[in-house]
Amino acid sequence: MSTENEGTAVPPAPSAPPPPADAPAASAPQGAHPGSAPAAGDPYGPPASQAHHDRGESTSAPDPSWPPPPPPSTPAYGAGGAGHGAAGQGGGGWGAGWGAAHQQPAPKNGRGRGGLVAAVLVAALVAGGLGGGLGYTLARENDSGGSTTVSAGTTGGNVKRDPGTVAAVVAAALPSTVTIEAASSSGEGGTGTGFVFDKQGHIVTNNHVVAEAVDGGNLSATFPDGKKYEAEVVGNAQGYDVAVIKLKNAPSDLKPLTLGNSDDVAVGDSTIAIGAPFGLSDTVTTGIISAKNRPVASSDGSGSKASYMSALQTDASINPGNSGGPLLDAQGNVIGINSAIQSTSNGGFGTGQAGSIGLGFAIPINQAKYVAQELIENGKPVYAKIGASVSLEDTTNGAKITEQGVGGTEPVDPGGPADKAGLKPGDVITKLDDRVIDSGPTLIGEIWTHKPGDEVTITYERGGKERTTELTLGSRVGDS
Repeated sequence: MSTENEGTAVPPAPSAPPPPADAPAASAPQGAHPGSAPAAGDPYGPPASQAHHDRGESTSAPDPSWPPPPPPSTPAYGAGGAGHGAAGQGGGGWGAGWGAAHQQPAPKNGRGRGGLVAAVLVAALVAGGLGGGLGYTLARENDSGGSTTVSAGTTGGNVKRDPGTVAAVVAAALPSTVTIEAASSSGEGGTGTGFVFDKQGHIVTNNHVVAEAVDGGNLSATFPDGKKYEAEVVGNAQGYDVAVIKLKNAPSDLKPLTLGNSDDVAVGDSTIAIGAPFGLSDTVTTGIISAKNRPVASSDGSGSKASYMSALQTDASINPGNSGGPLLDAQGNVIGINSAIQSTSNGGFGTGQAGSIGLGFAIPINQAKYVAQELIENGKPVYAKIGASVSLEDTTNGAKITEQGVGGTEPVDPGGPADKAGLKPGDVITKLDDRVIDSGPTLIGEIWTHKPGDEVTITYERGGKERTTELTLGSRVGDS
């Protein structure tokens, strides 16, 4: 799927694994990278032959040490860091797609926030035209009479919002969200969103929002009251698409948003999204949770790096610039990080970016919280892995362990988790605990919802017979 970055063509999405018995879940659209060649990748296991390298390179198989490559056909995020790309259409292999990234487009050389300016100008012109015509009509009709307008202030008292209403929830949460501007040393970059994670000044957002500023460049965060702070990247996780930045000279009165429990979210629950779509800061949209456990793969646009998630799906309007912003429940608790959208066409203020069609995807907050804490403590992400390379082809039969690893390495790490559990090349994994696995990317997304050391039950097929085995997940530190 594509997140806020620009979306490329949207390939057909792989079917979604059925929801667990206790919670309904829709079939899974994936945010895959565009591509046609099959890729292989173990969530940090040895790469498989004829598959993309774990880092998404077009090598024969994914590298066991890095997150698998983008599934063939995954649309890229777009430039600007405002959002991810969900999947695209077409293209074989896992990646057939899901959505275009909703990230803010990168400003052209020397123009900085040109895209934002253009968007504001278009809006201003439309409003100006309406205002001018309306003003003339009113003036003509009221030439002979005085004004009959009654201002709200004359009725007495201030308007109050009842607790629990969207307005009341937003009033409490909005002051703890920020609009992030990130640019590389060459000026390439874009706009995204983030939210206050703790009182020390840490802000959580998407990796693709701040990617341009990771190795130098400029990074700032602006609060709704207009106060702007320079910031620095504390840590970023490409595979999870999560990053943590820290405000320089952070104020002492920061109010972290309350984190909810994304495992308790149910389809039909109300949602509120806050962000800066197309650079329009502090924008609020509402909707519901329309599906859970949606496998989504997205790319950074280079075709060499992929992010995978088992996402919360919402119909709250999410557009380029919303990436990294909080998805709230009806009580104002953060249940996810808005990261990707499915889109069928381009458009929006003349930017050529894809816009919302009511299919947005958020990283569950339980996963994002774990990743953020690791980044704050160690500066690097820690990924769970099974220690085996799997094909990234888009299938509905399961995740097949490939026959060969990258560069002639073993497809199953000797002495690794999969090896100890008795898994072999050619085995097709069809379930992880109670989650149905229909492809390699789906398996990766599910594995990454766990932590290293977690014990899981793997259901697989070998020689036409179904078997099960217990597996203790291993770990991989860093994105490379």
